[in-house]
Amino acid sequence: MTLPFGRCRALIAAIMCCLPVIGQADDRAMREALEAARNAQWERIDQDAIASHVLAGYVDYHRLRERLPDAAPGRVLAYIERHADSPLSDWMRGQAITEYGRAGRPASLLDVADGAPEGSVRQCYYYTALLDREPEDAARGGRDLWLVGRSQPDACDTLFDTLRARGEIGQPHIWERMMLAWQAGETGLMNYLGRQLDADWQSARASLERLRKNYAAVTQVPVCAGPGCRASGPLFAAAMYGFTRADTEAALEAWRKVAPHLSLAPRHRDAIERDLAFYVMVRDVDQHVGWRDGVVARLGNPELLELRVRSALAERDWQGVIDWVHRMPDDTRQEARWQYWLGRALAQLGDPATAKKAFAAAANERNFYGFAAADRLGRSYALNMERPTIDTATRRTIADWPAVRRTEALRRIDEPGLANSEWYRAVARATPEQARALADYAARRGWLPELVQTTITGKMWDALAWRFPEAYRDDFLHWGGVTGVDPYLLMGIARRESAYNPVALSPAGARGLMQLMPATAAQLGKRLGIGDPGPYGVLDPKVNIRLGSTYLGKLIDRYSGNRLAAAAAYNAGPGRVDRWLHDAPDAFDLFVESIPFRETRHYVQAVLAYRVIFESLSRDGKSEGVTMLSAAEKTVRYDRSLLARN
Repeated sequence: MTLPFGRCRALIAAIMCCLPVIGQADDRAMREALEAARNAQWERIDQDAIASHVLAGYVDYHRLRERLPDAAPGRVLAYIERHADSPLSDWMRGQAITEYGRAGRPASLLDVADGAPEGSVRQCYYYTALLDREPEDAARGGRDLWLVGRSQPDACDTLFDTLRARGEIGQPHIWERMMLAWQAGETGLMNYLGRQLDADWQSARASLERLRKNYAAVTQVPVCAGPGCRASGPLFAAAMYGFTRADTEAALEAWRKVAPHLSLAPRHRDAIERDLAFYVMVRDVDQHVGWRDGVVARLGNPELLELRVRSALAERDWQGVIDWVHRMPDDTRQEARWQYWLGRALAQLGDPATAKKAFAAAANERNFYGFAAADRLGRSYALNMERPTIDTATRRTIADWPAVRRTEALRRIDEPGLANSEWYRAVARATPEQARALADYAARRGWLPELVQTTITGKMWDALAWRFPEAYRDDFLHWGGVTGVDPYLLMGIARRESAYNPVALSPAGARGLMQLMPATAAQLGKRLGIGDPGPYGVLDPKVNIRLGSTYLGKLIDRYSGNRLAAAAAYNAGPGRVDRWLHDAPDAFDLFVESIPFRETRHYVQAVLAYRVIFESLSRDGKSEGVTMLSAAEKTVRYDRSLLARN
């Protein structure tokens, strides 16, 4: 029978309108099934309703997990293979390792393991399983787990007991762990380990007790501790660890007295001297600068070299800046930051031609120092921007990729955590072309926090339009205009603070796009006449941006219109920035390097570079006419005069 066209069209329309309802019903069944599976309420699951659902593997995961450790390794491996493109495979492998290990089934554990797993519990079960099959590997892994300054989980007991019985963990290992526990302040573990030591170690324990009462006794205790002096290295390393942090100047004096008389392994001596050199510089200990510089040069530690250059900058020792930058590893030395400071030092010492070359090298990079170098050369900023293109065929098919289908389904049933796990695993395992396609998909779907993280996971550093999407642009422009705050700086701060996650919560309690503390939000809300938004109201992007703009505007006013100082205060608090300005050098770049908190130094550099990127993107990726800092911000003195007088 042939249907008339009108009736056929009506039938098709009826079928099409019902498809979303069918999809919603399937998702509803899956949501209910997943909840039931988590609670092992198998009778509540309508298996027929979810059998063909793209997320059926999630219910199967809970069912198989409940059957562990009785489920055979073959079933576990079959599940892992079936879901190899999903985080489910990793989770199932980890669960099987834990359950087989707990049940004492080493052969089953090794059947499903694909190398040492993550996490102390699983590692302990894994190396326990290897004790008979690969005893040397088990001993190496077990000693690594043993030599930590904290208690390990009960899962490690069999491993440790066996290795001690075999002599693979001996008295020196017990002593070394005891010293690590001392460093970590784990008194209970120290006491437990002390009871495991033989009488031969009594003299070492006596030295330890003297040092626990008084670090300065490091110059008085015997330099040879324990049988064959094997206690000396860990003992002096642990004592100097505490002494250096408690009183760096006294620790350095004591070390210089005792060090020539000690026969220590290089790892212990280097650790002691690296610590001392670090704290000597961060605490501005003026004595023994020759010793300090000798240690920094000998160790070649990147962190120490960075500190040494910063010390030279604080002292305006421009030749020292050049000398210490040249001691850095080649890759580090070529970074924009250090090329910039080479240029600054060379310019100060009257070598403008060579300084220009260093600035030119720095100006090729897209960051704070690259932009600062470009300013010194009078150049536009190098954005090094990639404009990825995705072919039409890929855009048509990507929605059918299994990982994308699972992500979409998980988002539909309100499982954002699982959805993100699926998504980021897919990005991490994708080819560069596939990763770009996934980023493009996230951008078209408006998944802005996920888009930013996708560019990070996929290392798409030059895809600026994806790394810095125009999230909440109208709100930033509006409230920037109302409060008189640079909207691109607002965007930069939000990007750094939350990566555009409107419900971001920090460990300290800061909330939302611009990471406002609830008390600050309440105070600002009352002042603006909108009242306390409360812990959930502040998560509303419009409210959060309005309050954040108002707060940043107050900070800018506090520092006489200076956005650099205000950005530092947004991160570290105005009280700290006020103190830093009292002792600060006068130039903007020197002020940034003088900030004592690494996090705040990086934060200021990031948000100022981000504002350049946002403004450039608003001009179709062109940086001509964009400036990171105003002329006043580049030339004003960064000292107490920057504080506005009200």
